Amino acid sequence: MSRIHEALKKAEQERAAAQTPDNSPSLPSTATEVLPRAREGSDDAPSIFKHSTAIASQPGNLKRFEDLCQQCAHPHWHPDPNVNIFSNPALSANAAEQFRTLRSRLYQLRGSQQLRTLLVASSVPAEGKTFVTNNLAQAIVRQPDRRCLIIDADLRCSRLHVPLGAPPSPGLTDYLLGDADEVTVIQHGHEGNLCFIPGGKEVANPSELLLNGRLKTLLERVTPIFDWVILDSPPLLPVADASLLADHVDGVILVVRAASTPTGAAERACQELQGRNVIGVVLNAVEQSQTYGSYYYAGYGYGQEEAKSG
Repeated sequence: MSRIHEALKKAEQERAAAQTPDNSPSLPSTATEVLPRAREGSDDAPSIFKHSTAIASQPGNLKRFEDLCQQCAHPHWHPDPNVNIFSNPALSANAAEQFRTLRSRLYQLRGSQQLRTLLVASSVPAEGKTFVTNNLAQAIVRQPDRRCLIIDADLRCSRLHVPLGAPPSPGLTDYLLGDADEVTVIQHGHEGNLCFIPGGKEVANPSELLLNGRLKTLLERVTPIFDWVILDSPPLLPVADASLLADHVDGVILVVRAASTPTGAAERACQELQGRNVIGVVLNAVEQSQTYGSYYYAGYGYGQEEAKSG
């Protein structure tokens, strides 16, 4: 947890600096990745982690990504250009590079551990979980033959469909209730290898739904088809849902918002995740002037020269 503590300390410094009169607001389109580095390597995943082209042939089961694309819904998405870093050249190019670096670090970590399903979590609302989930997925699928499924698992306030401009249902709640199967809830909204499961209809008992066993079944069926499955979660402190979701994934990324997230809240979130595989922290909404030419990694002090070469 020492690396996470350093990241939290960095966020606290950003928050303190933001309280001075001459400090300008943080750019919402800039994210600084602070995952600990596992080992040197390229973006290419080791062959043992490349997606399987088939899973067990059972009635109603999907066999290949191509089969899924033929059978699932194909709505016309209308992505929001204000929050989709890779589809809007007017947004910060530095922010896009941060997500590429985050992608690279994930592949490096996956070289030493099983890491295919991720939960993007935060301590409190409005720290940028959905922003990070969406743009990390966009960075992944821009690599050749990389397939990613993002799931809106915030069943209390589903928002992941908004930046995608996608229909909000049917979705995860419909699947967990037994009212829909995988093909019905998965969307493939445009050309490429990005798929999406929205939150679905509102329910009164999200925590109980997450415990009924169907989420485990869903992940077991779809994970072999994709290189990555990324879940967007509710905040950790207000409700128990994120802690329940963390039990179903290989790793957790904690999002901390610069100049905003209270250090105490982030530390309590880390305590909630005790026993889970917290693979790193993303410091979100950092001023571009503070990230250009240098990166901040928890536990490392990489300066301008290494940033340029990397």
